[in-house]
Amino acid sequence: MKKLLIVMILASVAFVKADEKLGKDLTLKEKTSISIILSTPEKFDGQKVLVEGMIADVCQEMGCWIDIAGEKEGEIIKVKVKDGEIVFPKDSKGKTVMVEGVVEKVTAAKTEHSEMKEVKDHKEGETCEADKVTYRIKGLGAVIK
Repeated sequence: MKKLLIVMILASVAFVKADEKLGKDLTLKEKTSISIILSTPEKFDGQKVLVEGMIADVCQEMGCWIDIAGEKEGEIIKVKVKDGEIVFPKDSKGKTVMVEGVVEKVTAAKTEHSEMKEVKDHKEGETCEADKVTYRIKGLGAVIK
């Protein structure tokens, strides 16, 4: 009976998945709220932060970005990494993640969307979606739980 119990315990331990570490080790101890970053992004521009949240979306091509949901409904911050440096698993949507990285300001010229038809077709002086400034995190390291 004891042997059976030990075998069952060992078997259950084998199925417990360890945290998945990606990129550099996390060095910051204090987490920054995604809500606070999104409410005053200029304050965090260029600063290293540690955030935690649920993965709302994942790049299905190269695993080069994830969207992390904030504390409030509809809040999302994108985490972008250099292609191939970190590859986020395509099936990680819905999992909890901790990411360390640098907050950066993003304009249309800085993204792949600068070639969008909308940018080419809008009249001078008018604004278009591509003129919008956003902020994201340049990911350095992550732990998926």
